[in-house]
Amino acid sequence: MKPLKQHLLICVLCPFLLLASPITLADNDIEISGLVIDRTLTRFGKDFGFYYSSYWRELPFTQGFNVTLYETVFPQAGTVLTLEVNGTRIYTTHFGRRANPIKESAEQAILLTIDYLAQVRANALTGEFSETSDDF
Repeated sequence: MKPLKQHLLICVLCPFLLLASPITLADNDIEISGLVIDRTLTRFGKDFGFYYSSYWRELPFTQGFNVTLYETVFPQAGTVLTLEVNGTRIYTTHFGRRANPIKESAEQAILLTIDYLAQVRANALTGEFSETSDDF
């Protein structure tokens, strides 16, 4: 990411995420979270997953969140890539058959993910819960 985006992430969003309380588990539950599950099929999808997961690894406090990348291939038109966080779709993009700005798409997706994670944590702090993601 560009230094300005990194600075924004560190200075603005990280302190807010520090305030959020972690999700509590029962004594016998095992939680595996903070994963990026790649269900892509094409070179474009794999490249997107590579860039996105490298940004995801840099994010703090991803416990309790799993990201899944899905790709639907349309042979004559390209692919549609969908990103879900804990089953909620937050990002969809289209890759044509020719070269596309994959890295820029992954940067846009990670910024939307950061916004979504902050929204979920804020809702947890205030006691509000919204299952919809109409803002994305």
